[in-house]
Amino acid sequence: MALNFLSTAEIRAISFLDSSNSSTQHLKLKGNLSCKRKDIQTHSKKICCSAQPARGPPPAWPGRAVAEPDRKVWDGPKPISIVGSTGSIGTQTLDIVAENPEKFRVVALAAGSNVTLLADQVKRFKPELVAIRNEALIGELREALADVEYKPEIIPGEEGVIEVARHPDAATVVTGIVGCAGLKPTVAAIEAGKDIALANKETLIAGGPFVLPLAHKHNVKILPADSEHSAIFQCIQGLTEGSLRRVILTASGGAFRDWPVEKLKEVKVADALKHPNWSMGKKITVDSATLFNKGLEVIEAHYLFGAEYDDIEIVIHPQSIIHSMIETQDSSVLAQLGWPDMRLPILYTLSWPDRIYCSEITWPRLDLCKLGSLTFRAPDNEKYPSVNLAYAAGRAGGTMTGVLSAANEKAVEMFIDEKISYLDIFKVVELTCDKHRNELVVSPSLEEIVHYDLWARDYAASLLPSIGLSPVPV
Repeated sequence: MALNFLSTAEIRAISFLDSSNSSTQHLKLKGNLSCKRKDIQTHSKKICCSAQPARGPPPAWPGRAVAEPDRKVWDGPKPISIVGSTGSIGTQTLDIVAENPEKFRVVALAAGSNVTLLADQVKRFKPELVAIRNEALIGELREALADVEYKPEIIPGEEGVIEVARHPDAATVVTGIVGCAGLKPTVAAIEAGKDIALANKETLIAGGPFVLPLAHKHNVKILPADSEHSAIFQCIQGLTEGSLRRVILTASGGAFRDWPVEKLKEVKVADALKHPNWSMGKKITVDSATLFNKGLEVIEAHYLFGAEYDDIEIVIHPQSIIHSMIETQDSSVLAQLGWPDMRLPILYTLSWPDRIYCSEITWPRLDLCKLGSLTFRAPDNEKYPSVNLAYAAGRAGGTMTGVLSAANEKAVEMFIDEKISYLDIFKVVELTCDKHRNELVVSPSLEEIVHYDLWARDYAASLLPSIGLSPVPV
């Protein structure tokens, strides 16, 4: 197989499914899934599947959002659990609870290792149950809460996180924990009949084939808490079956949206961390620069809304005001707009199908006249080869999408640690996905999903000696 290695002279649209230079190539994957690559008459190339597994996982929302008439309505505050309470999603969720105490109350909190912040959250929100994943810190947490009159139950380790996720009083569980560590708690919450306010990407990118059938079995709603998928979710409200035609994901374009392709060989870590719109964590900022974040969101959109990959598109929208759009069968385009603020999609996952009034002081209202203009452009597949990689992984399905995500996470870590170059990120991900082809599992168990997530990270790390520390050669 001839791999498309990136060069500084030309960064080509790449795919781990590309096995020759012919215009159409075929690859037999496990589970009788046959994929082929076809060149189309544009500047980019598109990956197409000639066959799909006999029956894929059902989408969380099949192109429309419907609230059953018999869904429970809360007379008092709606009880919620938060897994990952000290992270960005968790703290913003608690901001919402603090502003709307008559609407929401916290019954359980789980955190990783930030004892000080977790203790402060316990004192303020008085949950019934608290968990800290790092078991070695249980004594420190108990000491921090020693003078608290209202003492919650404390359970350490993964067992505690799972108990928080399936707390009997919780109606909705906010899954803000990062990585595959969020899979088991999410599965536990679904099995306990809790609706999921989804902020953990691995739940669907890696776990979609397992998680979605489980959610349907237990009649659980998965409500997206990230801005792009929340925008789509808001736009499909009231659609009739079969009305959705296309999903349009907007992307800021990241740090290099205005850089020429030839200059990417010079990228330093500091360059990749300069997001033009806002300040975020290092990993997501690099993902925005490579556009891997948007490729992963394509996979999530497929699982969430049942859209075929041919019907999911990416548009660069530098202002980040339109958070995403849908097109209906009659060619109408519906969009959700607003200032970039993660609290808004989080709030909607908690209040759906209702809307909660927001103060203009803490929730600034959008002023289009002040904004002036909105612009759009197609993503450059030479600058962002991650897009083709993500579509190829999505069409392969099964464990391939989780491998893509895990390999990217490891590659970004190595880049931030200055062990590989920026362009090597794409190479590491492609090589890892290519290696996984012979072991692809189309309908994986939870154990297989976790296994291949760990395998992908280890394999990506093992590529370091073969890649070297110098820039990608011309």
